[in-house]
Amino acid sequence: MTTSRPPVRRGLFRFTAPRPPRDERCELCSAALPDPGHRHLVDTENRALACACDPCARLLDTSGASTGRFRAVPGRTLSDPGHGLDEASWERLRIPVGVAFFFRNSALGRPVAFYPSPAGATESELEPETWELLLAASPLAGLLEPDVEALLLRRHQGRVECHLVPIDICYELVGRMRLRWQGFDGGAQARAELEEFFGHVRERARDIEGSPS
Repeated sequence: MTTSRPPVRRGLFRFTAPRPPRDERCELCSAALPDPGHRHLVDTENRALACACDPCARLLDTSGASTGRFRAVPGRTLSDPGHGLDEASWERLRIPVGVAFFFRNSALGRPVAFYPSPAGATESELEPETWELLLAASPLAGLLEPDVEALLLRRHQGRVECHLVPIDICYELVGRMRLRWQGFDGGAQARAELEEFFGHVRERARDIEGSPS
């Protein structure tokens, strides 16, 4: 088991803690933020999510997101209905639950894997050959922007869903699962949250065939 930290310390807190009594503000310029609907940044030094106003996020979008401490989380969501992942492939991933997300950690210089659990975002060991399996199974794995986008997979009813999503919604999912989790398998409330969450992902997603190259 590796020891890298996902951007979850502050990011997950935002999805699990009681709503603060004051308005949220941009962590770069202190401008008041709308709630919900504001952008997020990844603080690559502290491995945390930070809230941002649109002007600050757009500035990072256009000034080179691969440099500096903060990287803007993009909004694109893509799906790959023709991916090559099946039940046998999932078993090779060695994920103990039915949902996992993978992203490129620029600080470590390699991809990492996490899954929701009652304890929050839990890391799963990711062997190089396992990442090669994902690269071969779907072009989405090769399209990920480091730190800010994730390959989100779900095994359900004998099938595997495959999406490229903004990293912040992965931690939103982790927070929702942590709040609702009951018993060994999560319970009915957690399963309902999962269905609702993936329903929203499907609504937002464009198939990779229709995305710009």
